Formats: sequence, C-alpha cells, structure tokens
Amino acid sequence: MKSVQPKVAIVILNYNTRLLLERFLPSVLATAYGNKEVWVVDNASTDDSASYIKQHFAEDIELLVSPENYGYAGGYNWALEQIEADYYVLLNSDVRVPENWLSPLVDMAIADKNIGAIQPKILDAKQPELFEYAGASGGYLDKWGYPFCRGRIFDTLEEDKGQYNKPQKAFWATGACMFIRAEVYHKAGALDADFFAHMEEIDLCWRLQRMGYSVMVQPSSEVYHLGGGTLAEGSERKYFLNFRNNLILLAKNLDSPFWLFTIVWRMLLDGVSAIKFMLDGQPKRVGTIVKAHVAFWGSLSTTLRKRKSVKKIGNTKVDLYSKSIVWHYFAKGKKVFTDL
Repeated sequence: MKSVQPKVAIVILNYNTRLLLERFLPSVLATAYGNKEVWVVDNASTDDSASYIKQHFAEDIELLVSPENYGYAGGYNWALEQIEADYYVLLNSDVRVPENWLSPLVDMAIADKNIGAIQPKILDAKQPELFEYAGASGGYLDKWGYPFCRGRIFDTLEEDKGQYNKPQKAFWATGACMFIRAEVYHKAGALDADFFAHMEEIDLCWRLQRMGYSVMVQPSSEVYHLGGGTLAEGSERKYFLNFRNNLILLAKNLDSPFWLFTIVWRMLLDGVSAIKFMLDGQPKRVGTIVKAHVAFWGSLSTTLRKRKSVKKIGNTKVDLYSKSIVWHYFAKGKKVFTDL
C-alpha cells in the first residue's frame, strides 16, 4: 500500500506586500507536492492584501488575518498555533519557487528524524546566477556572533557554480525559506517574539541544536529570493534590529561562562562599525547603533530569564565557527566560503 505523504503547510507571512503576493504566489501554488496547504498570514496590513487574497485565491489559499502587527516572529507564532501539519515551511512573500522544490526537503526530513530544520539553496531572484544574501547555501555563526553563509560573506555574493551543492549541516536555516518539523518548532519554544524581526531564525536554530536536532541545507532544492520585501535594505529600523538582536542572541544562547566578555567585545566591534559609518558620511547610523545598545541593556533582565530557560531545553554542545569572520574577511582578504 502506498504510504501517505506527510502534510506540509507552506505559510507566508504578509505585511503590506500585496504586489509581491501577486507576483510570487502563483509559483507557490504550482508546487508539485500533493499533501500541502498554502497559508497567507496577513500581519495587520494597511494595504489591500487580505481582500486581494479573498478575491483571487479564495479556493486555493487559507487566509489568517491577525488583529495587530506582531512582527515576523510573533506573527508566525500566532499563526502556527492554529495550523496543523507534520512540517511547516516559513516562506517569505518575495520568494519564487520552482515546481519541484519541496520534495527534496521532505525526503531529507523523512530519512533522518534527528533533522529539525532544513533550508534550500537560496538564489537571487534578480540575478539567479548569484547566491542571495539571506541564507545562500547554508548559514553559520562565528565566535563573535557574526552570521555568514556558504556563498555569502558580509556583502560579497558568490556566483553559483555548483560549488556548494553538497547537502551538509549548517548552523542556521534562513527565515526566508525554513522547512521545520512542526512538533519540534513548538517543542523548542517557537520563535522569540521579542526579536520582532531579524536573527530570530538563528536563535531558534541554536535551540534546536541544543536539543540534539541538526540543521541542514539541501541544495538540490533551489528557490529565488527577491529580498527587502518588508524592511528595505539600508533602513534604520533594519540596522537597529540587527545590532540589538545580535547582542540578545549571544547573551541568550552562549554556553561559555565568559559570555559577558563576548558581549563587551562585540559591542567594541560595533563601535568600529560606527566609526566606519561616520567616515562614510552616515552619522545617523551611529545613533542607530547607540540606540540598539541601549535597548539591549534595557532588555537584559528579560534576556537573562530566557537564558535560564534555554539552558533547560537541552544540553547538546553547539559549536560556533571558532575564528573571527571579520578578521578573515577584512584583514586576510578571504571573501569566499571555500577560502576559510
């Protein structure tokens, strides 16, 4: 007897991106996988996103409309409490998917029950020969908390020549397209809504690994990400969230008894970034970094409570990249992942 396919819920969080839904939803609906549901979660948009879905996709898409904008993390948490499936795919509204993108992810998860989350290869929707910034072919984290990817280090995007086509463990799976076991998502405590947006997927993947699950990249699945659909690249809000959340991420998850030293050192490195912004004629960004640091210290008591909870979730040792990606990139000129 033929086995029943696991149920997959593809969940797209939307905030004022009706034009992106119009452009990218048709490819998601054309996904060649039988036992799937496509959900759009409207995060209290002020445009006509919800009415557009009701008018054009009422029979094909399940729609949830939140009473307020909970951010990326909170919006998904609110929605996924209401969605039953074996696996979730957290998919940005600005991602185009080929017909057969989903099956390789499902097959990998079925083959190994210790896999918690998987990401596909992420390519640039505008220049598909290049890896895309948010995830590329698997995400990693260095010892000072700087994220980087196979195929993307800082702002250097590599051309995809098949050099990262081997499936392998990663440290984090991108929130632009994260395939995750539903049971594990909830067991891990879901996304941290206090992050609002940015780096919450790294925080979740860190907890998954602490629980003994692995995070994988499956490059035989490819998707194409536009990027900057909600918070535009270069926006002060985006910089604020990245600087603040990076510090929260480290304070919450680092195992070392010297974690506070890491925080202080990271803040000094942020100070170097502030000097560079000043020299580049971007003094406003210096203020953004200061605001992010003030916000981090203001939330420290909450973060410390979460740190205690994280330690109880599991005790599997989680390894960061043991060197400084900043030093390798800026001082030693190692611009691509294969040079590390």
